[in-house]
Amino acid sequence: MPRVYVAMLRGINVGGHNKVPMKDLAVMFADAGCEKLQTYIQSGNVIFQASAATAGKVPDAVGALMRKKLGLQVPIVLRSAEDMAAVSAANPLLLAGAPEDELHVSFLADAPRKEQVDLLDPDRSPPDEFRVIGREVYLRLPNTVAKTKLTNAYFDSKLATVSTQRNWRTVLKLVELTRASTLAEKNKQS
Repeated sequence: MPRVYVAMLRGINVGGHNKVPMKDLAVMFADAGCEKLQTYIQSGNVIFQASAATAGKVPDAVGALMRKKLGLQVPIVLRSAEDMAAVSAANPLLLAGAPEDELHVSFLADAPRKEQVDLLDPDRSPPDEFRVIGREVYLRLPNTVAKTKLTNAYFDSKLATVSTQRNWRTVLKLVELTRASTLAEKNKQS
C-alpha cells in the first residue's frame, strides 16, 4: 500500500541559483515511480505517494535525474507523513516557549551517533540555539538564518550526513499537506 512522503531538496531556486522549474521536478519524481505528486513553494518540497521500497530509492533516483538533465548535484532528504507529524509535535524549543518565527528544523538524511552530537558546539552562534533529536536538528535563530553559524555545512560536516533546513511555517505547511494527502488516500480506500 502506498504511503505519503515529503522530499525536501536543498539549495534549489534560492537566490537565483540552481533553478529548477517545479513542473520539471514533478516529472523527475514521476519518472522515479512516485504518484499523486504535489509541490510546495519553489524551494524544493515534493509531497508524493509511493511504496516504501520506491520511496527509499527516490533520493538516489531523482538525484541522478537532476545530474543528468540539469547538471545539478542536489541533496534530497525524505520523510514520511508520520515522521513530519512527529517532528511538529516534538519541537523542544517550541515547547519551551520560543517564538514560532524564530524556529527552523534541519532535516538530516541519517541519524547521527551520540558521539557526533556531543561534539557540536552549543556556543557556536549565540544567541542561536539547537537541539538534536533523532534525524532532526531543531533550531532557534533569533538573529535570522542569514546571520547564524548553525548552517547546513556545519551540521553536515560535524554529523557526517546531509541536511536541509526549513523554517517552522514551512514545516507546519508540509505536515498539513502530508496529512491531507494521507486522509484522502484513506478515504479513497474506505
